[in-house]
Amino acid sequence: MDVGGNGGGLPVNNKQRAMLPNKSRGDFTRNARKDSEGLSESPDLEFEYADTDKWAAELSELYSYTEGPEFALNRKCFEEEFRTHVSDKQWTELDAAQHRAHAMRLLDSLEVIAREKRLKVARAILYMAQGTFAECTSEAEVQHWMRYNTFLLLDVGTFSALVELLNMEIDNSAACSSAVRKPAISLADSTDLRVLLNIMYLMVETIQQDDPADRPEWKIIRETFRTELGSPIFNNEPVSVMLFGMVTKFCSGHAPHFPMKKVLLLLWKSILFTLGGFEQLQSIKIHKREELGLPPLPEDSIRVIRSMRAASPPASASDLIEQQQKRARREHKALIKQDNLDAFNEKDPYKADDSREDEEDNDDNDNSIEAETFPLERDEVMPPPIPHPPSERVSFPKGLPWAPKVREKDIENFLESSRSKFIGYTLGSDTDTVVGLPRPIHESIKTLKQHKYVSIAEIQITKEEEFQKTPLSGIALLKILLAAAPTSKAKTDSINILADVLPEEMPTTVLQSMKLGVDVNRHKEIIVKAISAILLLLLKHFKLNHIYQFEYMAQHLVFANCIPLILKFFNQNIMSYITAKNSISVLDFPYCVVHELPELTAESLEAGDNNQFCWRNLFSCINLLRILNKLTKWKHSRTMMLVVFKSAPILKRALKVKQAMMQLYVLKLLKVQTKYLGRQWRKSNMKTMSAIYQKVRHRLNDDWAYGNDLDARPWDFQAEECALRANIERFNSRRYDKSHSNPDFMPVDNCLQSVLGQRVDLPEDFQMNYDLWLEREVFSKPISWEELLQ
Repeated sequence: MDVGGNGGGLPVNNKQRAMLPNKSRGDFTRNARKDSEGLSESPDLEFEYADTDKWAAELSELYSYTEGPEFALNRKCFEEEFRTHVSDKQWTELDAAQHRAHAMRLLDSLEVIAREKRLKVARAILYMAQGTFAECTSEAEVQHWMRYNTFLLLDVGTFSALVELLNMEIDNSAACSSAVRKPAISLADSTDLRVLLNIMYLMVETIQQDDPADRPEWKIIRETFRTELGSPIFNNEPVSVMLFGMVTKFCSGHAPHFPMKKVLLLLWKSILFTLGGFEQLQSIKIHKREELGLPPLPEDSIRVIRSMRAASPPASASDLIEQQQKRARREHKALIKQDNLDAFNEKDPYKADDSREDEEDNDDNDNSIEAETFPLERDEVMPPPIPHPPSERVSFPKGLPWAPKVREKDIENFLESSRSKFIGYTLGSDTDTVVGLPRPIHESIKTLKQHKYVSIAEIQITKEEEFQKTPLSGIALLKILLAAAPTSKAKTDSINILADVLPEEMPTTVLQSMKLGVDVNRHKEIIVKAISAILLLLLKHFKLNHIYQFEYMAQHLVFANCIPLILKFFNQNIMSYITAKNSISVLDFPYCVVHELPELTAESLEAGDNNQFCWRNLFSCINLLRILNKLTKWKHSRTMMLVVFKSAPILKRALKVKQAMMQLYVLKLLKVQTKYLGRQWRKSNMKTMSAIYQKVRHRLNDDWAYGNDLDARPWDFQAEECALRANIERFNSRRYDKSHSNPDFMPVDNCLQSVLGQRVDLPEDFQMNYDLWLEREVFSKPISWEELLQ
C-alpha cells in the first residue's frame, strides 16, 4: 500500500466539510505563536519523556468532547440496574461481597440477546469503570474508585466477555454495510463499539498503572492479566492481533464506522502493558547481553538523554536580516571613527542591546543552532557591568555525554586499508595479525578495540548466517497517520478518521463550531500520538527479539513511504504544533464529572490553557524522529532518501524546539547525511556541525564530517536493499514456513498431554474394525503399569 503521495486531508465528506467552521484546522488551533525575536529568547521546555503522559491525561484523551453528554447516560443506566437489586444505599456504602454480587449480576446480563438491553448493561459497567463518579467529590476519589471497580470487574471475568462482544460487533456485517452506504458517518454509528472499547481501555490503562499501595491479590491479578492479554486465549489470538485486524478492516473501507482513535489507544496500551515500555526494554537488553556473553552497555542511554540540556534554537530569517543591517551600520560607524582603536570602550555599557549586538556581530549567518557548551564568539574588552550569579552561568561539561563506539566492520576496514598501504596485501576479516604494520597503526588498532561495541543484532545476524511470521501489519497505520497529519489537505479519497468525534447534528453557532474545531484537532493529535507510540514500541521490541523481525517490519514501512510521510509531517511550523492548545480543560474527564462546569465562551476557548507546550504533540514528534532514526540507521540507501527528499532544512527547522531529547534525534538524522550534502553545506552550517559533535555519539573512524567515506558511493544502494530482503526471506522461511521444512529437523513434542490431545485422522477400515483392534491389542494383553510409568 503506497500512502506517501500528496494526498491526505481532513477526512470528512463534502456535506460535513461545508458545515464545519472554515478555520477549524487553522484559527481554532489557538497556537501560541511567537514572533521571530521571541524564538531566540524561548526558554527550555520542561518536558520529561516517558512511556505515557500522566494517568489523568491518558484517561481524558479517551473521550472526545462530543461524547460529554454520555457520562450522564452511563450513570442513568447504572442506577436503573442498581436500584432494581439494591435498596436506597449508594455503591460506595456497600461491602466487598455486595460489590462482587452486583458485578456478577451485570456480567450475567451482558449475555442477553436483545441489543438495547445489552447496551444498557454495558453502559452500567462503563459507569463502574469510570469510578461511579456521581458519589465522589474530587478527582482523586474518582480515580480511587476507578481502580477498585476495575480490579473487581476483571476478577469476575468481565474482560473476556467484552472481547467476545467486541468480536461480535466486528463481524456485524449489517452495521458495516449500513456504514458503507451512509453519506455521513457520525458518533451514533459507533455507539456499541465505543462503549465496549471505552471499558476495555479503562481496564487496561488502570491495571497497568503499578501502585505500590495495591493489595497483594491485586498484584497477582495484574500479572495474570498481563500474561492473558498477550496470549492467544481470546478467540485463539491475542487482543492486539484482533485490534490490528480492526485497523486493517477500517483502512480497507469495509468498516468506516469503527472508532479508530479508541482502537489505536487500546492497541497502544495493550502492547505497552504486555511487552513493556522503554525502561523494561533497557532491562531486557542488559539481560540479553549478559546471556550472550557481551560486555555491559557503556552507559544508560535513557539517563544520559534526560540529563542533557537543550541547545539554543536557530536564528530566524528576520533575525538574520536585522543582524546584517546592524553589521552594516557598525561598519559605517567604524569608517567615521578610524582613529579610535578601542571602539568598544566608547559604547554605553548600560545600553540594553549592546550584548546582543556583540553576539550577533560574530554570528556567521548560520541559521542553525548554537552549541550549548561553546562559548560565545565575542571579543569583549570590558567586563559586563552586572555580573551573573554562579547558578546562572553555563556549566561546561568535562567530556562528551556518550562513550564512543566502534563496529567490527570499522576495524576490518581500517586494517584492510593499512595493510594495502604498508604491505601490499590484505588478510580479509583477520583483525589480530599486525605483522609489518608501523607502531602508530598498532596503537590505533588498540584504541579501536578498546571501544569496540558488539550489538545483539550482530550476534543474531551471525547465527542466522550459520544456520542458513510474526508479520504484524504496521502498514495500515501509515494511512491513518497520513490522514491525521496537520499538513494534510482536503482530498475526496482520504479515509474518515473522525467517525467517533463528529456529532449527528453539525454546529449551528460560532461557539459550537469553535468547540468542534478544537475537538477535531485534538482528536487527530491523539491519533498521531497513539500511532507513533505503537510503531516505535513494535520496532524496538522486534529488534530486541530478533533483528530480522525488525528488518522485516522496517522494510515494509520504508516500501510504504514511511520516510517521506514523516518528513511531510515535520514540514510544518513545528513550534506551533508543539505549543498548540487544542484542549478544553474543564471538559476533560474526570474534571467534568466532578465539578460544576463554567459557561464556555469564545474568549475562553481562544485563550486555551497556560501550559508551555502540549505533552502529546512533543511526545509524538520525538517518537516519529526515533522511528526515522531506526529506519535509516546504517542503511545508506535510506539515508539517501533523506537527502533526495531535502530533509536537511526540514530537520533544521525542528531544532527550534528547545528540548534536548528532540534535538538529539534531529542532530542524529542530520549527522548521517552530512557526508552526502556537500562541502558547501557543511561550511555554511558549522554551528550545526559543532552541535552534532557535542551531542551525538562518536563512531571512531566515522568520517561523517568530511564526506570521504567509501560507503557514500551511490551504486550499492539498490543491492543493499535486495540483499537485506533476501536475508529476511531466508529467515522467515526457516522460522515460520512449515510447508517447506524438513520433517526430520522439526522439533519433537515431548508433552504427554499435548501429544494425546492431537487429532489424528484414522483410515476408514481401521475405524470399522476398531472393536477388534481393542480386543486384540489392548484387552487381551497384560500391561505392567509400574514399568510403563517408570
